[in-house]
Amino acid sequence: AELQDEINRIELLQDLNKKATAAEQLYTKLMRAGRIPYTQDSTAVFIYFGVAKSVAWNGDFNRWGENRSTTVSAKNIEGTHFWYDTKIFPADARLDYKVTLNNAEWILDPGNPYQQWSGFGPNSELRMPGWQPDAHTNAYPDVAKGSMSEWTAINSGKLGYAVNYAVYQPAGFDEISNMNVIYVTDGQEYSADELGAMVNVLDNLHNTEEIEPTVAVFVNPIDPGDGESNRRMTEMGSPEYLLFFTEELIPVIENKYSISGDSENRAILGTSLGGLNATFFGFSRPDLFKKIGIQAPAFWYRKEIYNLVKTTEFPDPKIFMTVGTIGDNIKDARLMKTIFEEKGYDFEYLEVNEGHSWGAWRTQLDEILIYFFGKR
Repeated sequence: AELQDEINRIELLQDLNKKATAAEQLYTKLMRAGRIPYTQDSTAVFIYFGVAKSVAWNGDFNRWGENRSTTVSAKNIEGTHFWYDTKIFPADARLDYKVTLNNAEWILDPGNPYQQWSGFGPNSELRMPGWQPDAHTNAYPDVAKGSMSEWTAINSGKLGYAVNYAVYQPAGFDEISNMNVIYVTDGQEYSADELGAMVNVLDNLHNTEEIEPTVAVFVNPIDPGDGESNRRMTEMGSPEYLLFFTEELIPVIENKYSISGDSENRAILGTSLGGLNATFFGFSRPDLFKKIGIQAPAFWYRKEIYNLVKTTEFPDPKIFMTVGTIGDNIKDARLMKTIFEEKGYDFEYLEVNEGHSWGAWRTQLDEILIYFFGKR
């Protein structure tokens, strides 16, 4: 209400020079106060100051322009370079977005210092008042750092090409035997500080002794010989990819590292298509993957996954599934949740008021890891 009153006051000014100056002063004041976008309770006011024929905001809330009915198109204070529009979101929402100028140019919000990286680079970040960051994703100088290997190629006969992987071991691993292990698809993103920040999360949880010693195997779908070629669309949820893991990767890892060979101590984790893949791995080989981490699952990509889960005998799996409520795969997740309930599984399920974003997935990792490997 206060911001709208200020805008209304500026719009009533008759002197165009005073009007333009007042609009610029309002923008500068909000930017210096860290109030762009301006948020209060469940209200978010997107603001842009600059020369343009049209301004809009696209992001998680409209599937990046795909859902035209929820596009945020700016109003202009006539005679000024001040553009704004108002949207209602849950008070604890956190969403990625970009400013769209003249229906063509997509840019970061120049007035907003907060950014969240995606697999395609940085986005601006809307943080509603009730949202809280997760301290576990930060790196702290006084926390003992685990060991992260170089990316190593394994030549796969099952896939017909080489696959890169890297292995995280907790601090002091030389003195530990039979450690837990979690296999992570899209590992190049989960392990990156600006994306999944999973190495930081593991370090912090080991430091506070919230989890038992756990090794993470990050598997990279990018062609080692061609950084532009991402194979995840064909790998995720495929029988060949499962055979690569079970017959080639896992034996190498278990021979090289001091980890448990028990399925009770082995997890598979992935997001989006990786969430589909984790479900496929777990229900195809329940003898190998007892723990299944499913984030923002893209079950729509291989709908036969629902029948696999319905028809597979899998006694007492340990499942943690998460999804966003805004522009995410929520229908897929809720349908699978119903199937899990019908099968009588005791599982964890989390919906957050966020989108299909690393900003959401990174903050869920501590809960997933504690659920799988927490100290009893």
